[in-house]
Amino acid sequence: MGTKGITRTSNSSCFSFYLSLMLFFGKWALAEIRYSIPEEVKEGTVVGNAAKDLGLDITSLSDRRFRVVSESKEIFFEVNQNNGALYVHKNIDREELCHGSGACLMELKVIVENPLEIHYVVVEIVDVNDHTPSFPEKQQRFEIAEHTLPGKRFQLHTARDPDAGINSIRTYTLTSNDHFEIDIRQSDDEKIPFLVLKKSLDREQKNKQRLLVTAVDGGKPPRSGTLNVSIIVLDINDNRPIFSQDVYQIEIQENVAVGTLVFQINATDPDEGTNGEIEYSLGKTLKKKVYDIFELDKLTGEIRVKGVVDYEENDVYKLDIEASDKGTPPLTGECRVIVKIKDVNDNPPEIEVTSLSDTVSEDSKPGTVISLLSVRDKDSGVNGKIISSITSDVPFQLQPSYKENIYSVITKDFLDREEVSRYEITVKATDGGEPPLSTFKSLSIHISDVNDNIPKFSQNPLQFYMSENNVAGKSIFSVSATDKDADDNAAIAYHIMREGSQNDIFSFLNINPSNGHITAQKSFDFETMKTFQFKVVASDSGTPSLSSNVTVNVFILDQNDNAPVILYPLSSNGSAEGVEEIPRNVNAGHLVTKVRAYDADIGYNGWLLFSLQEVTDHSLFGLDRYTGQIRTLRSFTETDEAEHKLVILVKDNGNVSLSATATVIVKLVEPKEAFAASDVKNSAKADEENNVTFYLMITLGSVSALFLISIIVLIAMQCSKSTDYNSKYLQETNYDGTLCHSIQYRSGDKRYMLVGPRMSIGSTIVPGSHANTLVLPDRRRTSEEVRHCSKSTEYTSKYLQETNYDGTLCHSIQYRSGDKRYMLVGPRMSIGSTIVPGSHANTLNILIQYGCFSCF
Repeated sequence: MGTKGITRTSNSSCFSFYLSLMLFFGKWALAEIRYSIPEEVKEGTVVGNAAKDLGLDITSLSDRRFRVVSESKEIFFEVNQNNGALYVHKNIDREELCHGSGACLMELKVIVENPLEIHYVVVEIVDVNDHTPSFPEKQQRFEIAEHTLPGKRFQLHTARDPDAGINSIRTYTLTSNDHFEIDIRQSDDEKIPFLVLKKSLDREQKNKQRLLVTAVDGGKPPRSGTLNVSIIVLDINDNRPIFSQDVYQIEIQENVAVGTLVFQINATDPDEGTNGEIEYSLGKTLKKKVYDIFELDKLTGEIRVKGVVDYEENDVYKLDIEASDKGTPPLTGECRVIVKIKDVNDNPPEIEVTSLSDTVSEDSKPGTVISLLSVRDKDSGVNGKIISSITSDVPFQLQPSYKENIYSVITKDFLDREEVSRYEITVKATDGGEPPLSTFKSLSIHISDVNDNIPKFSQNPLQFYMSENNVAGKSIFSVSATDKDADDNAAIAYHIMREGSQNDIFSFLNINPSNGHITAQKSFDFETMKTFQFKVVASDSGTPSLSSNVTVNVFILDQNDNAPVILYPLSSNGSAEGVEEIPRNVNAGHLVTKVRAYDADIGYNGWLLFSLQEVTDHSLFGLDRYTGQIRTLRSFTETDEAEHKLVILVKDNGNVSLSATATVIVKLVEPKEAFAASDVKNSAKADEENNVTFYLMITLGSVSALFLISIIVLIAMQCSKSTDYNSKYLQETNYDGTLCHSIQYRSGDKRYMLVGPRMSIGSTIVPGSHANTLVLPDRRRTSEEVRHCSKSTEYTSKYLQETNYDGTLCHSIQYRSGDKRYMLVGPRMSIGSTIVPGSHANTLNILIQYGCFSCF
């Protein structure tokens, strides 16, 4: 049905330019196809086989979404995806679609995808002579004075024919008569008919004439329309109004305010009186739009704006003005006012998204096309020139096409969904007007995930603290890893890495693969196990799967699960009960006895406090709550009872305190007879005792020196022995040899002192274990035990007991002096206390390297 024309370029440089565009942007149209069809053809009429003419594979048209995109609101053409034919979808009226006599062209975009291609098809709508010339009115009346001279011109109604070219109006004809002929004036693209008087009229002969004007177009066969013209012959008013010029041209801007004065016309009439009074009017043959936009004051001739002036709707208006006098008959003069509209930048650019891929993989390479855009502006000239850009800071850019105002949106950088998962691309189109107008278009782009991130733990290694005596089978703690990826790529599963020599630990640990909760199938005992370590692996569900591991260090915290144990007093049957005898004449502050106890727990759980739970006389005895010492509060009187019962409560400092009780029976006995001597004898005896004390001090000093020499020899002998004892009782894998802390306790019939690095709160002493534990001789032990320590108990009393020292080794500090190592043991010292290296008070000489323990 239609004809086609394909424009191709043979120039080698142009071909190279197109080839480079194809390589950079993908596949684009290298040709423009032109078809032409007559207007008013039936719907379904085939224009041409666009797919074949474009060189497309007809079998893939449906898969590649072969389609037509038109810039007009109405869809006049469609394509058949089965055979590639371009056909008429809707009836086409050329006169409605294209105004004027120029070529009527419709530009269509033909798009296929996979890969994306765009082609341009231009369809020319050829005019058909389907309209008959018509006059705006069927009748036209002229009143002509009889003295009107030949040559007088009367403008006739102009016929309208929507057809274009040869099918438009070609000529006007007039019925044969003696007085009038028709004259045609060509004005722009239209012909204006005038009735010309060729011979003067004679009213007395004929006062009225009827003429028929015929407008004929150039079609084959031609079409025509007629106008009935009535001529009324009047009597003299022989001067008509005259304008200074036949055509006036003025220019105004669009969007001028309503009421704005456009122009003022003026005509003159030399007649006098009513024959010279002029009234102005708009011609009756103008387009209807002119009457809506402009108005003419009939007395002043002012032309003012009545409606909205829009350059994009019409850029020029032609106003035919008539000036008529008030004579009888009235005479008229004609002129034409051509109003040109000057464009104002009042239309912002328009952005059309032709194609959009709203999801892009994060591993897409730079240069990937995600969208096609086209922009346009209704304004003209510089006001219609558009500059397009992407305003937002995104890894995308606009790439212009070989055709003006066509762009593709491409990636300019590598993408990372974990940093930004969604982009809002703002495209800005700005025209070149003053001031410029802009339009913004947002494109929402989602970045799809790729498994490129491994699971991560917040820290490595992880440390967890848990209390002993946990419930077996319940969760003790949990581990958690995060993965920056999404969906399955971020779904993490956990498992315990079962390797190495700790399989015994793995046997009672389970982990929930989905949430990382770790459960223990056994209850932990701090006194048996203080810490253990294992590894947890976190793996995502991506393809391929990525994983990481973390080392978990678990520290068992002590609980107050051991009650205090009374060391003293102990009766023969093992109960915590003892009897103390004191003279009746002791003074206030006399040490009656000391309650000794220990707690297997550590820290606050093993810190013991003593209190009197029951006492026969509160005024006689006082108890030190920290040391357990029982002292007299006052001197005894004759009225005081001879026997007193004290019940002492020993409790630890755990959150839920555990306690034990000891009973002490205090019996008052009479003082010795020596205290009954007279005052004189007492005085003499005091002198004597002073002398004895002096000699005793000398003796004790000598004995101490001899003991010191003996102990040094003993140490040398002990140190020459095998070191197996040291390895067995004092060495551990993690022990560095520094004795910085000690705790004393009793187990059975032996006393122990734990020496080693200072332990944190929560550490536990395991009674009976030999690691880092020294066995101390009890002052109450037999002579065989004394020989084991290689010293007498007097020596121990001399060097380990002080007046205010209660016998509890609760603190130690190790230091070296010369080739020996010393450990100072005694009550906990306050900050600022001074250690004097080499002094023997409260000092144990410990030769760790030889496994020796001796006191001096």
